[in-house]
Amino acid sequence: MPNSPEPADAQVVLRPVASPLPLGLLALAVATFSMAGVQLSWLAPAWTQKVGLLVLVFAVPLQALSSVFGFLARDPAASTGMALQAAGWLAIGLGTYTGRPGQPDPALGLVLLGAATVLLIPVITAARGKVLASAVMALTSLRFYLTAAGEFSASPAWQTAAAVVGLVLAGAALYAGLAFELEDSAHVTVLPTLRRREAEVAMTGEAPAEVSGVEHEAGVRRTL
Repeated sequence: MPNSPEPADAQVVLRPVASPLPLGLLALAVATFSMAGVQLSWLAPAWTQKVGLLVLVFAVPLQALSSVFGFLARDPAASTGMALQAAGWLAIGLGTYTGRPGQPDPALGLVLLGAATVLLIPVITAARGKVLASAVMALTSLRFYLTAAGEFSASPAWQTAAAVVGLVLAGAALYAGLAFELEDSAHVTVLPTLRRREAEVAMTGEAPAEVSGVEHEAGVRRTL
């Protein structure tokens, strides 16, 4: 009886990609800074809708692109977080563009309430390794909550609170974008990124440790 052929060994090919985190974080900085200006009435009401359109054109595609490459880089927390943020800013930009300047929008508030809540999942997941990225996403979640409160209420206090948190978020996102960009370019941590556990090992570990267990990741195993 002929011997059955030996099963062929499967090979998994990984493609190096640049970190998509700086792109998504810097797009976030622009989006939250711009909307904070609207909420603090830095511009005349006539310009409000145009700011919403520009956020749609500038920030949303960049965060969506960052999310796609985050999935390709096998980082579910960062990629999911960027995708949810992109969707949240898409809702804000579209709501601002189509709404009446200065008028609350409960429909937008409801969507942002949901977006802020589900964003807490990648916040918790990322906190296990990339504390800085988790902190920025947590601030984004808080900003969405406060913006939602402003859309439910006619009180300008909520909009002001959302804008102040938005400016803090812009500074945090700018720092995080710079820190991760320098880290990815120099291949060492230049500015503190608060990595720990496996995220810290990812910058210092050997190649075999980085690919161990890849056979169990989505896209390689038989089913999700």
